[in-house]
Amino acid sequence: MAKQDNKLDRSMIFAAANVAEKAAIAAYDWIGRGDKEAADQAAVDAMRTALNALPMRGRIVIGEGERDEAPMLYIGEEVGTGEGPEIDIALDPLEGTTPTANGMTNSLAVLAMAPRGGLLFAPDTYMDKIGVGPDLPAGVVDLDRSIEDNLTALARAKGRPVCDLTVCVLLRPRHEEVVERIRTVGARIFFITDGDVAGVISTTDPMTGIDMYIGSGGAPEGVLAAAALRCVGGQMQGRLVFRNDDERARAERTGIKDFNRKYELHDLAGGKDIVFTATGVTSGTLVDGVRKSGNVAQTHTLLLSTMEDAWRRMRGRFTI
Repeated sequence: MAKQDNKLDRSMIFAAANVAEKAAIAAYDWIGRGDKEAADQAAVDAMRTALNALPMRGRIVIGEGERDEAPMLYIGEEVGTGEGPEIDIALDPLEGTTPTANGMTNSLAVLAMAPRGGLLFAPDTYMDKIGVGPDLPAGVVDLDRSIEDNLTALARAKGRPVCDLTVCVLLRPRHEEVVERIRTVGARIFFITDGDVAGVISTTDPMTGIDMYIGSGGAPEGVLAAAALRCVGGQMQGRLVFRNDDERARAERTGIKDFNRKYELHDLAGGKDIVFTATGVTSGTLVDGVRKSGNVAQTHTLLLSTMEDAWRRMRGRFTI
């Protein structure tokens, strides 16, 4: 048998977008119904079906959890037709289950792909993160520097005063000190209630007005956000956070040996060819949510790829 060429081609870029669109449409019917488990399951079912139709030997590296916790799209599950390139897949069929269930903003169906080995096999733990957008000096922010120093350096790089910067922070009690220190130096804060993938990516789009993301959130979401930043030239660092021995054991099972390692952007998403796509379920800062009229659904999708080095927002229309 001839050796497969494990790289993404242009057709896979739009195939990935279609997978996210199918998941978002499936989740739409559960918006505002108060059942986040049902919303998530609908998105999972649709995304898995769409992935299994693609000509690839896909492997889930970021998914719904370990095999004993998730019956489908679990970490390590093989998807696709079994023919074609070996592809690693990071996904969140419904990032923002609570916002979806409550009819709130910023829920997404998210997917990233890279040739085998191109995405970090991250454990389901927390991660401290810092991220900024493109066109900035290398190393302008650093996870090991103080918030004050990072904001000062970022303001200098952007040619603006610190008081003109806006920092995106996940609204959680654990971030109270972070919030206090940001406000002490005079920068603005943009809070999000869920979905820190969207929070990190918002730093890359000047139309959002967000200059930096900082705080702790899910490590799997960190890999997804890193994939997006790789496509547009942003910067990100992350460090795993462990609350107990069970989480350390999870990390060991994924091959993590250095629990204190600071991951750079290319450590999180190092593939040469990367595709990232996010389709809105409910409207937010990045994309609009699904709209339905009769048997027609309209989607709004953010599509990024290192192969095209550009933002692309697409609107799709599907008969359902």
